[in-house]
Amino acid sequence: MSDHFKTFLSQLSETNATLDYFTDFRKIKSNVNKIAIKLNQLNYLIGKENLKEAVNELYQENPKVFEVLDILIAIRKNKNAKTFNNKGEIVLLDTYFTSPESILEYIEETGLAEVFRNKDVTNLMDYVFGIEVGLDTNARKNRGGDNMSKAVSLIFDKASVFFKKEVNNTIFPEIISLGADVKRFDFVIKTKKKTYLIETNYYNGGGSKLNETARAYSDVAPKINQYDAYEFIWITDGQGWFSAKNKLEEAYNIIPSLYNLITLEDFIKKIKDEGILEF
Repeated sequence: MSDHFKTFLSQLSETNATLDYFTDFRKIKSNVNKIAIKLNQLNYLIGKENLKEAVNELYQENPKVFEVLDILIAIRKNKNAKTFNNKGEIVLLDTYFTSPESILEYIEETGLAEVFRNKDVTNLMDYVFGIEVGLDTNARKNRGGDNMSKAVSLIFDKASVFFKKEVNNTIFPEIISLGADVKRFDFVIKTKKKTYLIETNYYNGGGSKLNETARAYSDVAPKINQYDAYEFIWITDGQGWFSAKNKLEEAYNIIPSLYNLITLEDFIKKIKDEGILEF
């Protein structure tokens, strides 16, 4: 491991999380509002001792109301969750929502029946809001990337660097080495010397995604850098890279312009010396 790469690793930040990183309440509220009418109708079941009778009454009134029962056990409809039924068959979860008998079986077997009878929850809107907060933690990885893009934007703005965001490679037809696939770059900066095509990301934790990213950018960089008028820039950070430092080191040795949030000032100095253009 070279001294330069060791220094690069030592500069990786512990977090890029701002307070809005942890929970996206706007999205949560939107998800709940989409099923609000059905949830309010399902409130009819709360406190009912005779759930069989209550389910039948509600089914006669509006059978579609039970379509949202999956979220009550923290399962999203688009996940196509499967389960064993009482016959030992593997079935889709939402097949339980097609008759009063199977709905009652679902409510009893999941444990929701006791929750309803005992009034452990008093309002399913509030209950699902809480579930959505829990499920939203799965989206934090994406927000980490969004935060990185936001952070880089702020640094560029502070340094008075003109840039464009989310630019497709199709506006650079001379770069034929990328093939027919459309690739979107997070940032593009143009100077009197070169056009810089920039990707950014941030990793708090490990996983196969880091190896895939390093491998992909190691492949893309030479394809772009073979053109004198263009250069690929990768700005990445986060201590998740410690779990994939070997693959990152490989990329570090292949990609001439690999920066983190600390060394990004070196890139800014470079492009200012070249003369930044608006385009």
